[in-house]
Amino acid sequence: MVTVDEVREAQRAKGPATVLAIGTATPPNCVLQSTYVDSYFRITNSEHMTELKEKFRRERSNIEKRYMHLTEDIFNENPNICSYMEPSLSARQDILRVEVPKLGKEASVKAITEWGQSKSKITHLVLYTSFGRVEMPGADYELINLLGLHPSVKHVMICQVGCHAGGTILRLAKDIAENNKGARVLAVWLEFSDVASFHGPSESCLDNLVGQALFGDGAAAVVIGSDPIPEIEKPLFQLVSASQSILPESNGALTGRMQEAGLIFHLDKNIPKIVSNNIERCLVEAFQPLDIIDWNSIFWILHPGGRAILDQVEVKLGLKPGKLRASRHILAQYGNMWSASVLFVLDEMRKKSAENALKTTGEGLEWGVLVGFGPGMTLETVVLHSVAI
Repeated sequence: MVTVDEVREAQRAKGPATVLAIGTATPPNCVLQSTYVDSYFRITNSEHMTELKEKFRRERSNIEKRYMHLTEDIFNENPNICSYMEPSLSARQDILRVEVPKLGKEASVKAITEWGQSKSKITHLVLYTSFGRVEMPGADYELINLLGLHPSVKHVMICQVGCHAGGTILRLAKDIAENNKGARVLAVWLEFSDVASFHGPSESCLDNLVGQALFGDGAAAVVIGSDPIPEIEKPLFQLVSASQSILPESNGALTGRMQEAGLIFHLDKNIPKIVSNNIERCLVEAFQPLDIIDWNSIFWILHPGGRAILDQVEVKLGLKPGKLRASRHILAQYGNMWSASVLFVLDEMRKKSAENALKTTGEGLEWGVLVGFGPGMTLETVVLHSVAI
């Protein structure tokens, strides 16, 4: 007779979960950082707030441009969005209902096309968004219909995790792929921070001003599966291990609450210090099985949460100039796109590796790490093994 252990063994994949394709997308509306201050205060009828405007102008974010769904026409149609605390939740939700799955389709089609297999072979869909409309069925159901996936696709939608969900969803997709032989997981991240959290300036909430200077919109999708089919699928990065840690003495440092006026968030000025003081402990635990302690010997996919965070992590770990190149590039060209950011960084690294004719997708290095951090504060660590190009 067949035993339960034999059945379980037959259900599991042999090899580690592997990223097989990556797709990214942004709204078409590109905002230049150099002109954003003036347009922001003009659109919100706040040009009289000269001190706040100068404070905003002095922000050294190292961001050159961002992509946002909201345009001046949308602001004119929904003036409450421009105010700081006017009721606008319904208007924001109506926008998200349409735009979240639509941008998700764009990123997913790119990933599936690169993967090269029929979309009918997608067995699982995991969708994440920090700002999806609260309704049933959710954006995962809508995305299945937009993509024309098979009705038997096992799907789940996860919301309100925050920036570290880049690592969270990879961790979940890894577990699904490795525990379901032949599974091909489409993981999708959809972030519309401007729709959820755009507000006019306020003297009582400077955190909001920081967010207006940093956040951008974007979507990313990856196809993940174990045991890639030779000559058909092209593996990029193996997901070796994944862990999560709540950082000590960080309670309340980064929070967000949805209200009638949209998302109101709190950003503690000590966030860069909290992250940089705790990241090495998480790295030591993650890389102990590999006996790796030289952080310059690995490649880096670090969430580009802001210039100060990248700077302080670089100094704290003694990283050489250029180790965080991919993260700095994405921050400069897209801003902080919440959870989707690390997937943009991952995509940037593998593209540059190929352009520079390096031996592996990890900028010529074998081992690497993906780090996401967000509300809680929570830090996600994913150990990566790059694949030969």
